Amino acid sequence: MSNNPTEKLDRYAEIFKALSNPHRLTIFRRLTTCCAPGTVSLVDPESSAYVGDLGRELDIVPSTVSHHIKELRRAGIIRTRREGQKIACWVDPEILNELKDFFTY
Repeated sequence: MSNNPTEKLDRYAEIFKALSNPHRLTIFRRLTTCCAPGTVSLVDPESSAYVGDLGRELDIVPSTVSHHIKELRRAGIIRTRREGQKIACWVDPEILNELKDFFTY
């Protein structure tokens, strides 16, 4: 993250905008509780969740889940990787550090 205060605030605004939707916030919280941060290079059942699983948990249709995943990924909050017909998702561990920095500033 930049040391420029304006760029930092813009970045935080982007993160909070993405998390302002209840479904996206739920997805983010689910990924932070099920998946060990720092496992970006390793995608397995212990470090990620599949998009279909998230949709079933939230009781929303796959196209809506995909939209929310796209928004979280665009904001740099989560990472994804296609594994055949499934898409694995996990939290970018740096985002947790950024949020911690924001709240301890």
